[in-house]
Parts: sequence; structure tokens; C-alpha cells
Amino acid sequence: MGAAMREKALLVQTAIGRQTREEAEDSLTELERLADTAGLQVVGAITQRRDRPTPQYFIGSGKLPEIQLACRQTGATLVVFDNDLSPIQVNNLDLALGIRVIDRTELILQIFARRARSSEAQIQVELAQLRYLISRIPVSQRQPRFGGGTGMRGPGESPLALRNAPMRRRIRELEEKLARIQERRQVTRRHRHIPVVSLVGYTNAGKSTLLNALARADAYVDDRLFATLDTKTRRMVLPDGRFVLLTDTVGFIRHLPHGLVACFRSTLDELVESDLLLHVADASHPFVAEHAQIVRETLVEIGARAVPELVVLNKCDRPEAQNALPALRAAFPEAVSISAATGEGLDALRVRLRDFLSPPLLPHSPPSPHAPSHSRN
Repeated sequence: MGAAMREKALLVQTAIGRQTREEAEDSLTELERLADTAGLQVVGAITQRRDRPTPQYFIGSGKLPEIQLACRQTGATLVVFDNDLSPIQVNNLDLALGIRVIDRTELILQIFARRARSSEAQIQVELAQLRYLISRIPVSQRQPRFGGGTGMRGPGESPLALRNAPMRRRIRELEEKLARIQERRQVTRRHRHIPVVSLVGYTNAGKSTLLNALARADAYVDDRLFATLDTKTRRMVLPDGRFVLLTDTVGFIRHLPHGLVACFRSTLDELVESDLLLHVADASHPFVAEHAQIVRETLVEIGARAVPELVVLNKCDRPEAQNALPALRAAFPEAVSISAATGEGLDALRVRLRDFLSPPLLPHSPPSPHAPSHSRN
């Protein structure tokens, strides 16, 4: 899509409390990449630091004229906050600015909706969107209520509840579909006799590139955030001839919406059932340690923290990574340094996988050269 056709967006960030300047800048840079992934044209950014957000607008009311002026000067038709806003704050900002306002969570939901390809991912994203929409209704809204009577829904039903009833029915339908998918997955796992190694990591750390390099696969690779939403599983041969299933899953990110994590539970449960997690980290990123911590916190949230983990420091061919490697190796002494793009360190990684998965979980039985790759989509 050409720049002239893309909606123009102004970014707004409020750094709260003890968030450092570097952390705030990294978060804003990440928001800009998210906006680009969502098909937006970023035309400017406004930042503010506060000890705490204001209940009415999140930002200080003195910033509103500055945002209005910036929108007029840049032609922005959308304001994207790097913070999570309450429904009341979104409504107040919409009215005060006279322009559409969304927050980080809604932006991520839009990206997931654009990127979902498999039927399961589309179900998960639609469920997350509907739950988000339901939660956006301000609790403080008071509306007249219908009384009981012939043909009525019953006493206590408000127009708001009647309008939301189709959404709630759809939510139940989607939840039932995901439950059936999860049941089928559990049956498949019970009959599976091949070790599973799952790739986890911060978004854009290079998981899909590593999957392609290790399994000679053809998974989609993009430099934008959240290139992978659909779980991809391919077969990989270990140096001793045994084989394992290598699974690539959605990347994590700071402030990943809890609703998305909950809706992707059927996919993320794959991590809990894995024999090993390959935690792929971008060694060239200045906040790689923080990103690794976010990944580990998310693993705790989904119940996968007890699964053994091997850290893989990726993109080590880049100059930024070369400078950071001594400190990173001290912080992650068991990590394997690689470049999935160039192939550097991949043989050492294969040996580590072989050693971890020994004694053999399977008889030495190399796969048929004509056997197809496995996919769980």
C-alpha cells in the first residue's frame, strides 16, 4: 500500500513513574513498528512524563491542545497511544480531540486480525476482538431499562444488553470451537511419540528464520512484528539420525494483551507440552535482556515456565551483537550463539539439541526422504 493511501497516525506516549528514558524510547520505537505493520503512516510523536496517569485523559489535559495542533499540521486522522487506556479515557479523548483514538492493545488486535491465516488463528483473533469490544463499554453508563411483559426479554434488560447479546452469543460459539480444537490437539499429543522442541521469543527475534534453517522449511519470514501467528511444525533431523518436531509459535511483546494470551491458549498450550523450549533472543537488540524477561514472564502466565529452556542468541553476525556478546554470555552462560540468517553456530545448536534429547526418546529411525513436513494448522 502506497504512503498516500495509508491512514496517517500520530503517536502519543506517557512515560509513567520509574520508566527510564531509554525504555520509553524503545517502547515508542516499537509502537512505530507496530503502526507500520498495521498499515499506518506515522506522521509524528508526542511524549510526556508523569508520576501517574490522569483518570480523565491518561495524559495531562494541558497536552490536548498540543495534540490537536499536531494533528492539524500533519493531517493525522488517528491518534495511537503507547499506553493502555480505559474505555472512559478513550471516549473523553475522542470528544476532546475530535479524532479517533486507539491504544496499544487495540493496535495489536488490528495487526493480529490482518495477519491471521489459519481458521484457528482467525477464531482466536475474533474472540479476542469481541471480548475487547465488550470490555470497552463504560461501566458508568446509565441507560433506561425495559420492563417485563409479553414478548420482552424480561425485567432488567437494558438497550445496551440487547445490543450486546449477539456478540455474547458469538463469543460462546467461538469458545466452543476452540474447546473442540483443544480436545483434538490433546488426543493428537497422547498418540505422539516424537519429541517436540518449541521456538519461543520476543517478536521479530528470528524464530521463523531459525525454523527454516534447522528444518529446511519454508515458513513465512518478514521484518515486521508478528509475522507469525499460525503455529507451524516441521520435522528436524538430529546429528545422530533421530528426528524431532520443531514448532514455531506467535512472538511475545511487552504489554501483550491478556485477552490475546487467553484466546491463543489452545495454541500456546503446545509450549506447555513441549520437551524443550528454544528461547530465541535478538542479540543485536539493545534491550535483549528486558525482552528475555518479558518472554519468561509470559511463559509463567501460560504455565510453561517449568519446561526446560535453552537460550539461543540469534543475529550474532550483526556488529551490535558482536559488541554485546561478552555481557550476554555472562548473563546467559548456557546460551548458544548463532546467526540463523548466515548459518553460523547452527551445527553447535544441533549438537546441543542432540545432547539434551539423550538418552534417545525414540529408536534411531531416520525419516524417509519423501516423508512430508507436519503442520498443525
